[in-house]
Amino acid sequence: MITVAPVKDKNEIKEYYKKAGINADDCAGCVAAKSGGAVLGFCLYTLTEKGITVLFVAPDDDLSLADGILRSALHVAASRGAMDARYEGGKTEVLLSKLGFILDKNSKKVDIDKLFRGCGGNC
Repeated sequence: MITVAPVKDKNEIKEYYKKAGINADDCAGCVAAKSGGAVLGFCLYTLTEKGITVLFVAPDDDLSLADGILRSALHVAASRGAMDARYEGGKTEVLLSKLGFILDKNSKKVDIDKLFRGCGGNC
């Protein structure tokens, strides 16, 4: 069975960031998908009271899994009332575009409202 859940342990979060080559700060968060003890993918983000910034999503070659992991990260933000969702560029932008989550490329805004709709065949 696959579970997708926020990582609670700060040291474990730092390890995910290290694996992705990103520096973790005090607002660092992570959602991981696991099957048994195996990590299938994860999403790294920063979360403040106002919003979430998606930094990294893996895997980028399994759109259904990536969609579920991203939705889990966005759910963490939405459940805390942090509805301003943004992303960093690069590979993250490519993946979010494939999944149909980009609301505005210029401001790097994520369509967090899509969280409450189906994937529409984009996953």
